[in-house]
Amino acid sequence: MTIDPVRWGSALALVLAWGGMCAAMLRKSKAVATTGEADWLVVYASQTGNAEYLAQQTAATLSTGGLSARAVCISSLDAGALGTATRALFIASTYGEGDSPDTAARFAGVTMAGNADLSPLHYGVLALGDSSYKNYCGFGRALDGWLRARGATPLFERIDVDRGNPDAISAWQHQLSHLAGTSDAPDWEAPAYGDWRIVDRSLLNPGSAGEPLFRIVLQPVDSTLPDWEAGDLVQVSAPADPALPREYSIASVPLEGGIVLFVRLQRHADGGTGAASGWLCQGAAAGAEADDVVALRMRPHARFRLGENAARPLILIGNGTGLAGLRAHLKARIDAGVHDNWLVFGERNAEHDFLCRNEMEGWLQTARLARLDLAFSRDGGDLRYVQHVLAQHGEQLRAWVARGAAIYVCGSLQGMASGVHEVLATALGVNALDELAATGRYRRDVY
Repeated sequence: MTIDPVRWGSALALVLAWGGMCAAMLRKSKAVATTGEADWLVVYASQTGNAEYLAQQTAATLSTGGLSARAVCISSLDAGALGTATRALFIASTYGEGDSPDTAARFAGVTMAGNADLSPLHYGVLALGDSSYKNYCGFGRALDGWLRARGATPLFERIDVDRGNPDAISAWQHQLSHLAGTSDAPDWEAPAYGDWRIVDRSLLNPGSAGEPLFRIVLQPVDSTLPDWEAGDLVQVSAPADPALPREYSIASVPLEGGIVLFVRLQRHADGGTGAASGWLCQGAAAGAEADDVVALRMRPHARFRLGENAARPLILIGNGTGLAGLRAHLKARIDAGVHDNWLVFGERNAEHDFLCRNEMEGWLQTARLARLDLAFSRDGGDLRYVQHVLAQHGEQLRAWVARGAAIYVCGSLQGMASGVHEVLATALGVNALDELAATGRYRRDVY
């Protein structure tokens, strides 16, 4: 996937889930989590992993001052647990146009609709959002308002973070240092970019009515390939705009020997191209001996990894470049001998936009892909998108979910993901879909 350059900016690097956390502090935080009681609850409502990472860092900072802190997902929290807590910090992302993250759907719909007495609770809220959206920090603001209305006492005013703004993150760190009584906080900085080389670049949609979409294969210049899991992302810093990282879903697994990205060339009204997509698709030289270097670093994306769903039946739904994240999951499962996979994919025209056609049809023919349903919206007749295909197979969808299937969605938020969500809610029921999200069986990486 790609993320608009404006949306998170240079400060996103400060808040991503990197493995550089202080190991001793993390072990202490985990120990508290297993024993149950803690001085502080650090509650995260996360979609892409940013809020979860900040919660882990927050708990580690509190631990620096000798406080026991437990980072918990909001999906595991209810009014009863909150009613017995006295100190809690909430880190809340907003998704889409002011919605709660998928993990918070049940909390927002059930717990926040209740009238729990939270008067013993003292709390703080860090709200993550993007001011280019109308309902900026909508869920964080709603959560703060609900806590106040239920009698909880704010420790300090809510801190809103616009696209990872570093000043807002620093303000949160300042409050944590005050609460912990220490200025010796762990390092929240992300690691430096590594040097990578494009070793292969091929056009995936020749003749398409849409913008060109390329398969980009990268390898590290020092030949040391890092480890990653299906579902993870990379950040690319382009020479034309090095302060702004662009994120892409990884379409490959480590055994394939390189990072594979599906990148659509972004064109501006003035004829220019996107800083990152232009560099990857046109600007940087390709080849094993190419001189141009691509600045790239990995970003774990725990919310879109297979995790406990690795052995379950899997329904994969997406469109366009969203196939990248879905293809990585399929490859990982097929390599592991797990063939209970159903892919629903959509694009413009079958002739030009059936991405990875030979591979997908080969997997279907050899029964490594159990089902393949396709939607090509510009092939004549009524517009036909993935949500329409999914709606036609409601009975099969319910049957797959009944035998334990997980659902992963990757691609565009507007249109595709929202339409798919409506179809799933209709076919399965809103409460059932919320339960799937809360238990990690409904996961989305959409943009």
